[in-house]
Amino acid sequence: MKNFSDSEVRWGILGVGNVCEVKSAPAMNHIPNCKLVAVMRRNAAKAQDYASRHGVGKWYSDAQALIDDPEVNAIYIATPPDAHLELTRMAAAAGKPVYVEKPMARNHAECLEMIDICEKANVPLFVAYYRRALPHFVKIKELMGQGAIGAVRTVHINMRQIVEPEIITKLENNWRVIPEIAGGGYFYDLASHQLDLLDFFFGKITHTSGFCGNQAKAYEVEDIVVGSFVFEDGVFGTGNWCFSSSQSAEIDEVVIDGDKGQIRFATFGKGEFTLIQDGKEPQLCQFELPKHIQQPLIQSIVDELLGDGLCPSTGISGARANWVMGELIKVRVSSPTAEV
Repeated sequence: MKNFSDSEVRWGILGVGNVCEVKSAPAMNHIPNCKLVAVMRRNAAKAQDYASRHGVGKWYSDAQALIDDPEVNAIYIATPPDAHLELTRMAAAAGKPVYVEKPMARNHAECLEMIDICEKANVPLFVAYYRRALPHFVKIKELMGQGAIGAVRTVHINMRQIVEPEIITKLENNWRVIPEIAGGGYFYDLASHQLDLLDFFFGKITHTSGFCGNQAKAYEVEDIVVGSFVFEDGVFGTGNWCFSSSQSAEIDEVVIDGDKGQIRFATFGKGEFTLIQDGKEPQLCQFELPKHIQQPLIQSIVDELLGDGLCPSTGISGARANWVMGELIKVRVSSPTAEV
């Protein structure tokens, strides 16, 4: 990594949309030796409005102008995935570290290109898989490392959601179901977090296969994915994602089975999990989540840039989630037309 000689990380953000309202950007002003100094949106009025509401001194409607700002020494790319590759190229060319939203890109090939660009420019590349730094997930990893549920055998993801009415009425503005922008549908948006979290727990997935389809026909991209995978440490896993379920069947659950117990949690729920150990009563473990949910991960990025730690979510790890998702949706199975 190029020597980060500054004693303060001064962020410029490309694309201050919803994710920057509470989840990420405000955290930058709550971390020592770190601040948000400039924001950008193509819509100048929206960029100015964000800067005004959040007390940011500078705003731009041109990405290159923000990147070239000498006060900005680190770039956060918070746009939809279709812009990640090109904006990473521009930031790396300016020699500035890159923090990019998830999923890292539209496909694995773009992820690899982003990694190569940053390596050649000698700048670090981080990805916003912030669950790697949240306290309850860090604790789960710690417990498994201590043998709390024995040798881990399997992990199972089960996710079912309904088709929200606004998905249909505002379809043309919903980039999450436009593969040219997002890479895939809600599977890419949500499963990327889950698969990356399991990578954090068990290492990379080495073998995977799956099927996808479009059952509800609410939009063109896949709305159901099923698959199986094997991790490098020998843990076997399965996933079942359905985005056209009934409301009564909605679920967000990950179950990790060991030979001496089990851990259950919701990926997108509260900061809690249930620990079940053989011969003991189930234990609900609860943790307080930060108001700005990305703050612990951004803290780790600042620590790494200032030479005082390492960030657990890099371009290399982030690319692996894209590879797995791409493999899981390789085979698309046609479904009969179904009404939503």
